[in-house]
Amino acid sequence: MKNDERDANDLIDLFRLGRMTEAWIAPPAERELRELVRYRVKLVQLRTGLKAQLHAVMASNGVLPSRLDMFGPGGTGQLDALDLPAAFTARIDSLRRWSTSSMVRSRRSSARSMHAQLKDDPGYRAIQAIEGVGPVIAAIFVAEIGDVHRFKSPQALCSWAGLTPKHRESDTKVMRGKITKHGSRIVRWAAIEAISKQRGGAKLRADYHAITERRGKHKARVAVARRLLTLVYYGLRDHDIRCLNTAA
Repeated sequence: MKNDERDANDLIDLFRLGRMTEAWIAPPAERELRELVRYRVKLVQLRTGLKAQLHAVMASNGVLPSRLDMFGPGGTGQLDALDLPAAFTARIDSLRRWSTSSMVRSRRSSARSMHAQLKDDPGYRAIQAIEGVGPVIAAIFVAEIGDVHRFKSPQALCSWAGLTPKHRESDTKVMRGKITKHGSRIVRWAAIEAISKQRGGAKLRADYHAITERRGKHKARVAVARRLLTLVYYGLRDHDIRCLNTAA
């Protein structure tokens, strides 16, 4: 009881001094958009899991997939030509039925719904100027981040997304560890996914190669994803990313 009273007094003092952090609750429109975004991400994860199972069944029979996407036109021909024992054939048929066009239609339908809600959003259009950030990734950033003005700086956004390293200080000793991975897992995934192929454009691609030479490709991916999220912050806040215009 003594500690509860002391904690209550401390909270009152923080509130009186204006140092109490205000919680942000997404408005109904934001929550509806998040539901669309998260459902589509879940569909993608389900289909990725089905692909992994299919590759595992083929590997257990000594068969190498001819395509990365075995559910596509090229992979379908190889699957039709397989001559496997009945149990493996039944499992492959089941996996193929699960990944039928109905799942593809659901993904496309959710993507169209997201675009219909965001097509007039200036921040949504601005961040698509970053290489690797398409309509779906942009929708994830807009829906999950919400009101970007609640973050006082891009560093605060990166910290919220869990892309900043752990930081511990004791006297003059400073220790930094792996990234915290706190906050939105979807935003963190989207930032990594956006730089996986295009590396975010010429400037971020050069940064990626420079960091890779010093620290390795895994740390370079995280560092460049953090820089990409910084560009996303300015795009959502200012509806323009001026450094991209300067680079061009």
